[in-house]
Amino acid sequence: MSVTVHIHKTHRQHANGLSEVAVEGSTVGQCLDHLVMQYPALKEVLFEKREKLRNNIEIYVNLESAYPDELAKPVQDGDEIHLTVMLAGG
Repeated sequence: MSVTVHIHKTHRQHANGLSEVAVEGSTVGQCLDHLVMQYPALKEVLFEKREKLRNNIEIYVNLESAYPDELAKPVQDGDEIHLTVMLAGG
């Protein structure tokens, strides 16, 4: 099963500059684990601790929010996961 992960521009430096990566898994969490296995530097920018996304990371599957329980959301062959970064400031 192949799922495409679209990486936010601010995190591409941790994935050799790639904007998208093919991964495998049946849930978003498994796909992100596979992504981190390929690009370990992404772990620190995506996760606070094991199985907990950072507060500023938003996950979309096929352009629909995966919230809540993003990591448990099932995915299928051909699905697309978008990693977005919520920006704040003033």
